[in-house]
Amino acid sequence: MSGAARIIAVGDIVTDVLAVLSGPLATGSDTPADIQLTGGGQAANTAAWLASRRHPVTLVAVVGDDEPGRARVAELTAVGVDCAVRHCAEAPTGTVIVLAGQGDRTMVSERGANVWLAPADVDSALTHAPDARHLHLSAYTLLDPRSRGAGRHALAAARERGLTTSVDAASAEPLRRLGAALFLDWVREVDLLLANADEALVLAGTGNALAQAARLTGAVRHAVVKRGGAGAVWATRDGTTAEAPAHRVPVRDVTGAGDAFAAGLLSAWVRGADPATALTLGGELGAVAVSTVGARPPA
Repeated sequence: MSGAARIIAVGDIVTDVLAVLSGPLATGSDTPADIQLTGGGQAANTAAWLASRRHPVTLVAVVGDDEPGRARVAELTAVGVDCAVRHCAEAPTGTVIVLAGQGDRTMVSERGANVWLAPADVDSALTHAPDARHLHLSAYTLLDPRSRGAGRHALAAARERGLTTSVDAASAEPLRRLGAALFLDWVREVDLLLANADEALVLAGTGNALAQAARLTGAVRHAVVKRGGAGAVWATRDGTTAEAPAHRVPVRDVTGAGDAFAAGLLSAWVRGADPATALTLGGELGAVAVSTVGARPPA
C-alpha cells in the first residue's frame, strides 16, 4: 500500500497448537478434533493481517534460538512483515494450545521467550523504521510483569517520537487479576484502546458497549469495543460515537479474529479514515478471519 504510514507492532509471537473441536469438550474423556500447528501471537497476527493488506509493518518480538522460532520468523517475513525479532537462548519460542469450537476459543499459554522482550528491542526497531507513524502494543506485554517494562517503554518511546499509539486489551482474565484501575493508568492518554466485550466489562464495568467505550475515554482518547457478531462501536473523548455491524459469514474458527479486526481498523485509521469507515474495514478482515481456520490470513 504505497505511501501508507508504517505501523510498529509490539508483542507476542508464538506457535499455536490449534484444535478445532468437533463438539463440546468432553472433560476427562476424549473429544475428536482437527489439530494443526500454526503461527500465532497477538502482535504477530496483527502484523500478518496488516501485511496481507500490503500495509508497511514492523513486528517487535522475541523468539527462542530454536527451530520453531526460526519458522515463525520465516513465515512472517514471507508474507511481507519486517521482523525486528530477536532470537534468545534463555527460553524457547512461546506456545499456545488453542481449543476452538462453538464460536469461541480457550487458550492455554506458555509465553516462553516473549517474556524477554526488552526496551532496547523497541528502541532498535524505532531507530531502523524512520517512516513509522504509529505503534500498536499487545497488552500481553503489560499483563506479564516480566515484559511489562518493555511494554510501558514502547508507549513512552512512541510518544516521544511523535507516533500515535494503540493498545489491544488482550485478555479478560489477566485484566481481572491485575485490576482495571492499574491497567488504565498504564495506558492513560493512549490514542486508541481496543477491547472485546469481556475485556470492556472488566475495564469499564456494566452497561451497553457504547456506554463502556465512552467511559474508557476518560483514560484514552478513543475507545473501541468489539462485540463479535453484534459488530463494534467507537467512542471519542469529545463525545462523538460510531457503530458498524458485523459481516455475516459462516464461522469456522474465531482464533485471531480480534487481531485481524485491529489490522483492518488501524490500516484505515492511520491513513485518515473516519471511525465508521475504520470500523467497517476492521469488520471486513474480522469476517475473513472467522471464516478461516487459524489466526493468520489465508494463503
